[in-house]
Amino acid sequence: MKLHHLKPAPGSKQDKVRVGRGEGGRRGKTAGRGTKGSKARGNIPAWFEGGQMPIYRRLPKLKGFKNPNKEYFALVNVDKLNGFRKGSTVGPDELREKGLIKKRGRIKVLGEGDLKKELTVRAHAFSVGAVEKIEAAGGRIEVIE
Repeated sequence: MKLHHLKPAPGSKQDKVRVGRGEGGRRGKTAGRGTKGSKARGNIPAWFEGGQMPIYRRLPKLKGFKNPNKEYFALVNVDKLNGFRKGSTVGPDELREKGLIKKRGRIKVLGEGDLKKELTVRAHAFSVGAVEKIEAAGGRIEVIE
């Protein structure tokens, strides 16, 4: 047996019915579409909703865009660092253990509240106010790269 000997199973291939070719044939005149109405006439676009206000006009336009390069930080305020012992080093792992940050990733320390203890704080970013308050309490900062 060779490829040119192969042919489809009997009954699996049918001739295409040519509709609308004169009133004498069984698919003449209305060509199986019934009478009148939009379905009997031309093609209707897929998004046509029968004349009601379409979805692309009901929904508001989207404003702006989402920056794919934006850096997201887990935020911690200075006053939350008072829960650590004096003289200890506070880094991402210690903050997660205490439950002050939940997600992984970069950490930024903000200057809300007052720091009453001398701490070494390690984070990826610091606000200006946070740096002032940590150093005023006698602590120091370490920026993680």
